[in-house]
Amino acid sequence: MLDILEQDIQFLPGVGPRRKALLSKELGIEKYKDLLEYYPYKHVDRSRIYRINELSQDMPFVQICARILSFETFDMGFHRTRLVAHVTDGTGVADIVWFSGAKYIIETYHLNTDYIIFGRPTVFNGRYQFAHPDIDKASELQLSQMGMQPYYVTTEKMKKAGVTSRAIEKLTKSMIDNMKEPLAETLPPFITKPLNLISRDEAFKKIHYPKTATDVSQARYRLKFEELFYVQLNILRYASDQRRKYRGYIFANVGNIFNDFYYNHLPFPLTGAQKRVIKEIRKDMGSGRQMNRLLQGDVGSGKTLVALMSMLIALDNGYQACIMAPTEILAEQHLNTIREFLGEMDVRVELLTGIVKGKRRQAVLDGLIDGSVKILVGTHAVIENTVQFARLGFVVVDEQHRFGVAQRARLWSKSDNPPHVLVMTATPIPRTLAMTIYGDLDVSVIDELPPGRKPVMTIHKYDDQQTSLYSGIRQQINEGRQVYIVFPLIKESEKIDLKNLEDGYEGLKEAFPEFRLSKVHGKMKPTEKEEEMRKFVSGETQILVATTVIEVGVNVPNASVMVILNAERFGLSQLHQLRGRVGRGADQSYCILVSKRNLTEETRKRIDIMCDTNDGFRIAEADLKLRGPGDLEGTQQSGMAFDLKIADIARDGQLVQLARDEAQKIIDDDPTCQKHEYSMLWKRLDSLRKSNVNWAAIS
Repeated sequence: MLDILEQDIQFLPGVGPRRKALLSKELGIEKYKDLLEYYPYKHVDRSRIYRINELSQDMPFVQICARILSFETFDMGFHRTRLVAHVTDGTGVADIVWFSGAKYIIETYHLNTDYIIFGRPTVFNGRYQFAHPDIDKASELQLSQMGMQPYYVTTEKMKKAGVTSRAIEKLTKSMIDNMKEPLAETLPPFITKPLNLISRDEAFKKIHYPKTATDVSQARYRLKFEELFYVQLNILRYASDQRRKYRGYIFANVGNIFNDFYYNHLPFPLTGAQKRVIKEIRKDMGSGRQMNRLLQGDVGSGKTLVALMSMLIALDNGYQACIMAPTEILAEQHLNTIREFLGEMDVRVELLTGIVKGKRRQAVLDGLIDGSVKILVGTHAVIENTVQFARLGFVVVDEQHRFGVAQRARLWSKSDNPPHVLVMTATPIPRTLAMTIYGDLDVSVIDELPPGRKPVMTIHKYDDQQTSLYSGIRQQINEGRQVYIVFPLIKESEKIDLKNLEDGYEGLKEAFPEFRLSKVHGKMKPTEKEEEMRKFVSGETQILVATTVIEVGVNVPNASVMVILNAERFGLSQLHQLRGRVGRGADQSYCILVSKRNLTEETRKRIDIMCDTNDGFRIAEADLKLRGPGDLEGTQQSGMAFDLKIADIARDGQLVQLARDEAQKIIDDDPTCQKHEYSMLWKRLDSLRKSNVNWAAIS
């Protein structure tokens, strides 16, 4: 049976070389199994025929059985026509309308012939009409066998070539009819029976050709569970391998360096959440196994302080520590923050980025080798072959999604044993997504802000309210504060009508002649960017005009206003990250979202959520539901070695947890993947993986 799933789609009746090339390019469909796993995005009930006098405007897709009375053509100008067919079923008259393909329509459909017309009814000029509906001869359509009709996503190129949803449906039916033997099962009875899962063969048939809504529900549940189960089994299997194979350094001592900092240099009392997380990290580092922990914390929650205190424990045990940041700006920010925290303590902290060159760079490299550099802060430069440590024992990776797995893995080669790894992110990740993306990491959460921080007040303004916006900015600067103004683009796009930074910067200089402005965007040279940022950080300039390059890592406590122009163009998480640049001091801060008045319902929801809450986890949950997992589920970041085709992490949270629980039972009972009763699972998992890379071991 496996052989037929590997069959080239080209040899399926109705495909051939040209259609195969199109399906491959547009949808990645090359084999039978690819088509089988190309699931419908919806199903519509085709079992009932409505009469024209039963129609109403609020109906979804429906079908009528009617005959064509006449055709009528209307000139729309610019060499375009609208073709209308007037049809009747004896209870009333309706119209079918086409805006293209008139010649084909008139040649194909004939007067006084009964057709099944399937589409969404709307009202135009007092009469129900169907625009570009599906039409079949009533004599050729067996409605009793149709049940729920599947609908498949197709591209414009496919539609132009005649490969519509209906064409995909027919190809899938032809393929399933060719498969005489049942599909081999991929889940054992001890999983399927207690969970009341239908067989794999039945699930595929019901997802593509269901008779009832119950068929659809059963099929989706089985296929979603299987997909999520193998994702979780994959993650947990390699996490288990890691714990067995990789011994970590044992940091048993909490000594003079840590205690000196805690009792004499701690800038403010730790929050309860910070204390809890430090205890979790200390337990990991003393356990004898390598730590792989994800530290989630909202913007300003004090993650850097926790990371520093954890690094000091490594120092107390005779090891060096390293923190790797995605940008030079963020690396310098960490360096300054750590040095400020440590004060006069005798701990050498150095920076290594692309701009550290010559004698200064050599001094850092020598200090790493002789052990005098205790903490290294850097960017990708840290993983270069020329960078060697005396005893690297602890690594902090900040904003891990900015780094590829291979880059992080190169850090391991700089230590005899794998160092303890603390991954930090200021992007709150919903629990169901964290289980899938970072499922191989233990998770710690800082869910409190340090005392004295006032929540940022978020206000929505329209782009025609410039006078009041500028007045508010001027008032804040006159009170001694600073302001960020963020644009979505650097140069004007011909396709999208957006404000752009270059023109906006000039306009703002005219609007605020009494103030000094800085400008920062991603296309600037690093030295230019650093200089502009330095001016803003030092207070030489009062307004920083920027793109989203300032999303992560810029810390200016005196900045109290974040203005985001064209806010409708940003995702929720990005808006939240930008908002986190203010509210870092004791003064009341403001985030002003500026948008056009004509907003979609989804965009208005995003802006309303931003105005309603400062809770990053609530925002992340909402963002996941609005936008889906997006790039976060990329294989290069996680234990996911295969893509989700039907499950939806945003909406299938309970199923994610169920799948993880079932996978955990298997791992607990068979951690070395040797037991015969689980051989089906291990064989299937290995066939699903696209590479042999141990993703979890290098997260």
